[in-house]
Amino acid sequence: MDRVTGIILCGGRSTRMGEDKGLLPFGDETMLERSVRIVRTIADDVIVVARRDQQVPAGVTIVHDPIADLGPLAGIAAGLAVTNSDRNIIVACDMPLIKPEVLQRLLSMVGDHDACVAVADGHASALCGIYRSRIARHAQALLDSGERRVMRLLDRVQTRQVDAAVFRDIDPDLETFISVDTPSKYADAVVRLKPDTTG
Repeated sequence: MDRVTGIILCGGRSTRMGEDKGLLPFGDETMLERSVRIVRTIADDVIVVARRDQQVPAGVTIVHDPIADLGPLAGIAAGLAVTNSDRNIIVACDMPLIKPEVLQRLLSMVGDHDACVAVADGHASALCGIYRSRIARHAQALLDSGERRVMRLLDRVQTRQVDAAVFRDIDPDLETFISVDTPSKYADAVVRLKPDTTG
């Protein structure tokens, strides 16, 4: 099977959280450290797309957005531009409850599609999905046109959207797709945290 790269997005300004989400403690590690650790269990390489002033765990490839503060689409474009893998797991660092089994299943479901994402609560979980490196040019073209929405990328390429319910056997509460971007969501996620066996 071909190599798989994990691309973790953590370069956002965290305006709703009020502080750097990636550095928030989550168990005995930070949210970013946890994301890196979990993704590393199934990826051959890990790329972290970060701001130039961010602290990043050791042992990963660090990429910076060419222009800061353009949002996650810019992070996706930056990560896909340097990956050496055809299939890439893209995860935002503020989704610390991701289950490696869910990511593995998404990998198995992408087939010949350009991307594969789950649809939870009626919304595509664009920042927890599988993206092929060949769509990097589409992401960059959208950015060059002034577009900032990741969903426009998914609309442009051949995307398989999967009902998140198919993951309930391995993630009953679909915690993988919970985005922790406000203090209240962070507090709720900390309560949800359970000891895991991915380390």
